[in-house]
Amino acid sequence: MTVDWKQETEKREEAYIEDLKTLLAVESVRDDTQATSDAPLGPGPKNALVKMLDIAKRDGFTTKNLDNIVGYIEIGPKEAEEYVAILSHVDVMPAGEGWETNPFEPVVTDGKIIARGASDDKGPGMSAYYAFKILSDLKVPLKRRVRLIFGTDEENDWTCMTHYFKVEPAPVFGFSPDAEYPIINGEKGNVQVIIQGEATNSGEVTLVTFESGLRTNMVPGIARATVKSSHAEKIVTEFQEFLADNPKVSGSTETDGEIIKFVLNGKQVHGAMPETGENAGTYLANFLQDFDFGGTAKSFLTYLGTPAHDDTVGEKFGVKYTDDVMGPLSMNVGIQKFVDDGEAFINFNFRYPKGITPEEIEAGLASQLNGWDVKPTIGGHAQEPHYVAPTDPVVKTLLRVYHDQTGLPAHDQVIGGGTYGRLMERGVAFGALFPDSPDTMHQVNEFALLDDLYRSISIYAQSIAEITNLD
Repeated sequence: MTVDWKQETEKREEAYIEDLKTLLAVESVRDDTQATSDAPLGPGPKNALVKMLDIAKRDGFTTKNLDNIVGYIEIGPKEAEEYVAILSHVDVMPAGEGWETNPFEPVVTDGKIIARGASDDKGPGMSAYYAFKILSDLKVPLKRRVRLIFGTDEENDWTCMTHYFKVEPAPVFGFSPDAEYPIINGEKGNVQVIIQGEATNSGEVTLVTFESGLRTNMVPGIARATVKSSHAEKIVTEFQEFLADNPKVSGSTETDGEIIKFVLNGKQVHGAMPETGENAGTYLANFLQDFDFGGTAKSFLTYLGTPAHDDTVGEKFGVKYTDDVMGPLSMNVGIQKFVDDGEAFINFNFRYPKGITPEEIEAGLASQLNGWDVKPTIGGHAQEPHYVAPTDPVVKTLLRVYHDQTGLPAHDQVIGGGTYGRLMERGVAFGALFPDSPDTMHQVNEFALLDDLYRSISIYAQSIAEITNLD
């Protein structure tokens, strides 16, 4: 059966944008404070899943909702025992501050769509859905069943996929439309390391509060601190000098007697690429650490401001490591909090290649505590490095389709980001970001180029048709 995939995509572009705008308008950020038995991750993720499945029902697909945590649609021969999976997600990161438009009121302008989730992952997920529509509308023959699965917790703990694989059989292979082209056939390991302890003060200067970061996999773009000092004017003057010496960041202060409120602005980016951002929290700690703090406030600020600051490869912690295939380890200090007489808390996120272990990373963080009476601990379950050989037929087929449709070079690659592709032994990530396209995932004013999303519909449709029929 011969199909003009690009022409079929063009017929559906207008409908695609309208459906995508509908999905992007759902503020699908996980919120445990509003969790219920009917909405285990809060109303936002549930509402986005239901909205996506409603779109599929409207188009005549049979859908399945698994407890408002994960859902899917399926095409292909019902009698086929095996199935191929396309794994996407409808949850998004918190919007953060600094947007020029409402992050949940999509704006289409200048060839792009602006909204939280446009690039990660509602735009690519909707491209995969429209690929399904083409295959279904044209009744393209498929050897296996194909499921398009929608998760609701990819940006946090992957609760959705843990649930899915408990109650559903595993696919034979597949891909996740949640990264970049030409393909991602390798993903570094992913581990969080947490430091927490008592928050105390005993110096002439008091750290009342310190807060930076929204999620472990985002480089913090804003840091705030409240400090009490009898030398407030002097500290404010020195802060202005610090900003002048560090032009990559900006900030401001408000004073009320001995109370100083600091705001420092860095650059928020995806935690898998911390070297492209500016960590607002560690910058602010780097400034504050030299003042006369005491108690654990001094330890907290010194730790963030010296070994954790301006080092995205863990060199100061002695964990810098590079693998010839998977590349270097990366480190992001994602969440930083201190509340006087409460808790001090730091969350690190490491993306690590084969050849180094989470336990070695944990030991490296412990080596720089310098008397701070806390213990770094691994948080949750570490994800091991994942790799599918370039010779695998799935990898070879997807790269060929990509090259045939775009004319662009096709090669395998490894990233620090983690996608659902790693949940399948022969799983990869595939698009929807093109090599020459801006990457705004997890950033303010997130957007996706419309041409990229349209091209992905066509690429996904042909790719699904071909990999489904692999031996």
